Amino acid sequence: MYKLLIRPILFQFDPEKVHYFTFSLIRFLSKIPGFSSLFKSLYLVNDKRLETEVFGLKFPNPVGLAAGFDKNAVLYKELSNFGFGFIEIGTLTPVGQEGNPKKRLFRLKEDSAIINRMGFNNGGVQEAVERLKQNKNVLIGGNIGKNKLTPNENATQDYEICFEALFDYVDYFVVNVSSPNTPNLRELQDKKPLTELLTTLETRNSQHVTKKPILLKIAPDLTDSQLLDIIDIVNETKIAGVITTNTTLSREGLQSDNKSEMGGLSGKPLTKRSTEVIRFLSEKSNKSFPIIGVGGIHSAQDAIEKLEAGASLIQLYTGFIYEGPQLVKEINKAILKRKS
Repeated sequence: MYKLLIRPILFQFDPEKVHYFTFSLIRFLSKIPGFSSLFKSLYLVNDKRLETEVFGLKFPNPVGLAAGFDKNAVLYKELSNFGFGFIEIGTLTPVGQEGNPKKRLFRLKEDSAIINRMGFNNGGVQEAVERLKQNKNVLIGGNIGKNKLTPNENATQDYEICFEALFDYVDYFVVNVSSPNTPNLRELQDKKPLTELLTTLETRNSQHVTKKPILLKIAPDLTDSQLLDIIDIVNETKIAGVITTNTTLSREGLQSDNKSEMGGLSGKPLTKRSTEVIRFLSEKSNKSFPIIGVGGIHSAQDAIEKLEAGASLIQLYTGFIYEGPQLVKEINKAILKRKS
């Protein structure tokens, strides 16, 4: 029903406006008695065999919603009713910021893709904390970044502020240094600054009674040499794992007229590269750390390929927009079939 009736209507309008309209609609429907239960009955696959324990956390199922969809932790409870095993909020920054000028979100329909140059638009970490205080049973990841006006030499302080503010309200952290939409942010992926940043956060982590898993989200555009550096950094800093991958700057093979828009590309064109990076990291590290696979998952088969390449968990974003919530159910059913 989503692809035949709902998506064609939504895709007639500006993507960012549709995003906020959809949020309002889901929130409204979820307040009507019975609708939350209806969503769960339609999309939730409740089976103990789907439970997945990774970096000390027990996930109800291995299919999560990637960061960027619910940046401000506005709709995590309602979105979990669509069958997700976990929701990643953010990217959050210490101070709220508008992000880049609009228009900044573009559908590439012929390529089943999206280009975004949002620029970490969010209401600031404290706003999200207030909403997360209402959380009862949704497993939450907190994706953190730096403010646009913070120079790279001071970036660590921004990540520390977000880390401490969110610590009591999220189950794991994601350090985002791979978005292409904040000037010079990807320079923090270089070995020296990245090692220093992650070491600082792990030191803070150790000062708490119970540590929280810290993961690193990386770009798909890294070379093999840079990926080997990532393996070294993970092993040296003792962080919990890696999320592979963020959006790409590549435009190879695109058919859509608006393919030259600036920003990060997500969706089907990223499917192969994301899986390649997962397999490379898994094999070259001898599976020494968990990987969350994200990028171009538009079918159950795409998800299975990422799991077989070495991912322990997967996340959806663009595939969720193009394929609808039925995709979450299809993936979980395919995972169960694989286990039987």
